[in-house]
Amino acid sequence: MRAIYRLMSVVVFLAGCGMAWSVNADVLETREFADETLRLRYLDLIDELRCPKCQNQNLADSNSAIAIDLRNQVYRMLDEGKSDREIVDYLVTRYGDFVRYRPPLKSTTWLLWGTPVLLVLLIVAGVLVVRKQRKPQPDVSAELSLEEQQRLEVLLKSSGSGDEEPQTGRRDSSE
Repeated sequence: MRAIYRLMSVVVFLAGCGMAWSVNADVLETREFADETLRLRYLDLIDELRCPKCQNQNLADSNSAIAIDLRNQVYRMLDEGKSDREIVDYLVTRYGDFVRYRPPLKSTTWLLWGTPVLLVLLIVAGVLVVRKQRKPQPDVSAELSLEEQQRLEVLLKSSGSGDEEPQTGRRDSSE
């Protein structure tokens, strides 16, 4: 009876491992191109175009159904002899500027392009305001007499070494 439980445990374990490995398996697409330039254009396009569903992945990295469909569409359009510009324009017409990783500068995207510049300007302004509000530290040594400055120097030197005893303020005549 124990042998059956062990055998079942091994089978369940292996089935679980098989399911875990199959989740990570990517679909390998094989495409036939007339020449190498078409293949390179295809790879460039699917790298530059964003998946409308995934939002943070390009068409090359996404395995969503719409990304697969768009890769097929890009392949068909390249096979039909369409230019890269025509393919991108078709997808932008259908899905909007979002499908591009680098949308053009226009009235609907100015905030997207202007935000980094605005943030840098705000940081610079903040640094300038903080620097202006800081009060300069008074030069204490200018207010001390010559004797007090000498005592301060002696104290600072003796506290830096650590093994000397602090001075009491009296001076030997040998100094």
